[in-house]
Amino acid sequence: MKLDLYYARRFFQWLMVISAVLMTLVSLIDLNEQIRRFDAQDLSFAQLMNLTLLNVAPAYNEFLPLIMILTTIVLFVGLARSSELVVTRAAGRSGIRALVPPLVVAALVGLFALTTLNPIAAATANRYKELADGYRNGGAATFSLSREGLWLRQGTPDGQSVIHAKGYMGDGEDVILQDVSILEYHGDLGPQRRINADTAILEGSHWVLQNAKAWPLTTGFVSETAARVHDTLELPTTLTSDRIRDTIGATEGISIYNLPDAIRDQGEAGFSTKRYEVLFQVELARPLFLVAMVLVGASFTMRHTRFGGTGMAVLAAVLLGFGLYFVRNFAQILGENGQVPVALAAWGPPVASIMLTLGLLLHAEDG
Repeated sequence: MKLDLYYARRFFQWLMVISAVLMTLVSLIDLNEQIRRFDAQDLSFAQLMNLTLLNVAPAYNEFLPLIMILTTIVLFVGLARSSELVVTRAAGRSGIRALVPPLVVAALVGLFALTTLNPIAAATANRYKELADGYRNGGAATFSLSREGLWLRQGTPDGQSVIHAKGYMGDGEDVILQDVSILEYHGDLGPQRRINADTAILEGSHWVLQNAKAWPLTTGFVSETAARVHDTLELPTTLTSDRIRDTIGATEGISIYNLPDAIRDQGEAGFSTKRYEVLFQVELARPLFLVAMVLVGASFTMRHTRFGGTGMAVLAAVLLGFGLYFVRNFAQILGENGQVPVALAAWGPPVASIMLTLGLLLHAEDG
């Protein structure tokens, strides 16, 4: 039991050290990117640091498999060089038995990432988007899908507009909204105009509204008598067709706890739910995938240094880890496109990784 706790503590310590070093480097690179991205907005250093720190949790959530395999490599190379693995085997404990504590820690870290880190990363990602849109356009551009339809909020030169559409069509480069209702806000003056239109077509930097009726909402007007009907009406926008299409199916900023509701709302709104279903299963399989990363690292580094070839073994472990990570992402894309079942796309790569690495470990231990 004491030996198990010793291995678990060593693994967790290296996990924290590698996490701190890697995320410091990532944050410095991201800070430089924020300086470049918001150069025209002339933001203060505190604002740039705030944006950088908001990206830490999503980045750590993304880099966790790499951190896990590096931790495993550093741990077992160190144990091999100090001959602690030799002593462990001499005491009658197999190498696979010594691997159990790191696997337990990896599974617990995976559960923490699933239940806690994922919602934090989603919240900070949403806050980053909100601040970034505010710095660029003077107001956040947000998107939301519900059973009532599609909701958009955009920045305009005079303020903001809230757009509600009961239907959506994305044909090629065109974005067409159907049965549209728009509320325009100017600064702190509150709502200034309401517009209803049959369709809204995004063309360049404008929405082209067809068969539109506009009501002024400012003080001093009787709305209905001051209403105007337009065959076509242009409304400026900061949105783009690519951004709208990407955001409607985007999974960033949705926590694991909100994904079931997002799947239901997407389905009731008439949109494909494949991307959300695959993401939900992939997140549930994350602890298993982190366990697979530990097994990948251990299968090449649980060997005595006197055999030589440590550098090649480390390189092989890292390359195999990247390969499995790529396979998982590729399977996720296939699942999103409906070419493979959702369960196979999410659970197939980690299960296959575990079976492969267990075979390598059993061959190395038992011959």
